[in-house]
Amino acid sequence: MSKPYDYENVLINIDKGIAWVSLNRPDKRNAMSPALNHDMVEVLSRLETDADVGVVVLGGEGKGWTAGMDLSLFFRDLDDKPVERAVAHRETNQWRWNHLYTFSKPTIAMVHGFCFGGGFTQLIACDFAIAAEDAVFGLSEVNWGIIPAGIVSKALMDCIPYRDALDLCLTGRTFDGKEADRMRLITRAVPADALRAETEKLARSLLKLNPEALRGTKQALKVSRGMSYDQAGDYLAAKFAEQKFRDVEGGYAKGISQFIDEKSYRPAFEAYSR
Repeated sequence: MSKPYDYENVLINIDKGIAWVSLNRPDKRNAMSPALNHDMVEVLSRLETDADVGVVVLGGEGKGWTAGMDLSLFFRDLDDKPVERAVAHRETNQWRWNHLYTFSKPTIAMVHGFCFGGGFTQLIACDFAIAAEDAVFGLSEVNWGIIPAGIVSKALMDCIPYRDALDLCLTGRTFDGKEADRMRLITRAVPADALRAETEKLARSLLKLNPEALRGTKQALKVSRGMSYDQAGDYLAAKFAEQKFRDVEGGYAKGISQFIDEKSYRPAFEAYSR
């Protein structure tokens, strides 16, 4: 029997295939500390291999999703601790980008309250982002004399239009969920009282789909993005063959049979029956 998900800085609740993961430093508006980042490295590794989990939702306890990095704990307290500082930097990049961006299962950011600074990294790394219309976003680094460092600047430029990225980073202004939706920083904004329900609706719809098809599609899109057309054509042909080989439920054969032979579903409007 696997050990329970019991962490000081992260709460995990697994409910019928959905792992509800919440950053748990509400008194600090879920600002990310080295200890929280350490917990999240292990949490993601366990969730990725947990057969009871098909979709991961990343939220936050209390009044905010995350206020970004905990500047006091992440920077000031590590000024004279080079080893601890190196570990902290490695782990924060590991879970927020290296692992989350390539996570083999669908991921959804569920954003309420505040999303600032370093929180944009995991926001963009998630496959989907559903935010409350009144959520407050901001990249305020310029206001205190630094750049949006880590991977934030690169991730942002790959995610939203050039003019929007410059506007947000050079002014340091805040903006709400509706504007985040307009610039496509998030998948969509919804009324705050509908945030949980809309997120769960999306998660449940994903659970109905073939997990290997979801995994392969995520990888195909994200990896081929930086390739030439010749490279992408070769890679995607190999990825298609790999996905069919890995799919123990034989989704391709089932889907084709149900569509052509049984005429029991319409693939443009619904998934095949698993």
